[in-house]
Amino acid sequence: MASGDNREAEINPSEVVASPFQSFLNDLHLKYQSLRDGKVATYIPELAKANPDLFGICAISLDGRVFEVGDCHQLFTIQSISKVFVYGMVLEDRGRDYVLSKVGVEPTGDAFNAIVLDERSKRPYNPMVNAGAIATTSLIKGAGPTERLNRMLDMFRRYIGHSDIFIDISVFMSERTTGHRNRAMAHLMHHFGMIDEKIDEAIDLYFQQCSLMVNCHDLAVMAATLANNGINPITGEQALDSSYVKDILSVMYTCGMYNFAGEWAYKVGLPAKSGVSGGIIVVVPNQIGIAVFSPLLDERGNSVRGVKVCEELSRHFGLHMFDLAMGRCKVVEMLSNPKKL
Repeated sequence: MASGDNREAEINPSEVVASPFQSFLNDLHLKYQSLRDGKVATYIPELAKANPDLFGICAISLDGRVFEVGDCHQLFTIQSISKVFVYGMVLEDRGRDYVLSKVGVEPTGDAFNAIVLDERSKRPYNPMVNAGAIATTSLIKGAGPTERLNRMLDMFRRYIGHSDIFIDISVFMSERTTGHRNRAMAHLMHHFGMIDEKIDEAIDLYFQQCSLMVNCHDLAVMAATLANNGINPITGEQALDSSYVKDILSVMYTCGMYNFAGEWAYKVGLPAKSGVSGGIIVVVPNQIGIAVFSPLLDERGNSVRGVKVCEELSRHFGLHMFDLAMGRCKVVEMLSNPKKL
């Protein structure tokens, strides 16, 4: 199901650090728990079953400390957040020049599922919208569908840090049954030579990546891995060649929040990616990874509570990229000053 059963926590509750930062997350969760704005996604029928009251916030520092509150171990499908990590995989597989010849890096101002390509190059605009993500997924190397899927799952395992990962078949079938718009994009891109003739294989793999089951804690580990230059801070495993981290973060910063990307960059000012199941990941480079989960979405497909939480975190701790550049970030100070709550 779209929200699944709770996965047993991978951490001992005693390992969650008591600190001013944890206290601030607790207060944020309490403040926005009663917010009921937005609606759960319904265009994929299985996602309409999500519980709108679910709400979790998790942050993980580069030394592996965990700060979390709420429904951080409730499973849900990763949806569009998967695009970030598949993009990194394809950069490793094909190299940035080849990938750039097939998928651009420009923000669109259009909805994430718009059927539109760059008029000049005929490429999809960027890998964070559906058309670009389908083209990106089609570039995963492998001898056949099974090998490509297994390579993709192994990539996600390195980011998440445990082997208990799986695809929700009911969501996959729901997407596959209703995904005609995505198929239209794929056929249009095939017409212009952006993807090859294996259209059905590419679409199925794209639906499978979006149907991967994760929780808010998993997403925070994944965000922290990007913040840690591609090294998982929990396991120490290299999930991505560090030379490609800047490529991913650049596209997340300009394109990761759909047609809200400009306002997000203005207010929050951090690389981020959202998904229509209600997740948002945020990367504070060289410091911390943040994830928020709440299925109530605004009209652009972003979590309403998630956006509010991230705006407050950025403002309070000076996390905006230009605050960071000017040395005004306060999160390191808060993380290094644990105290009893």
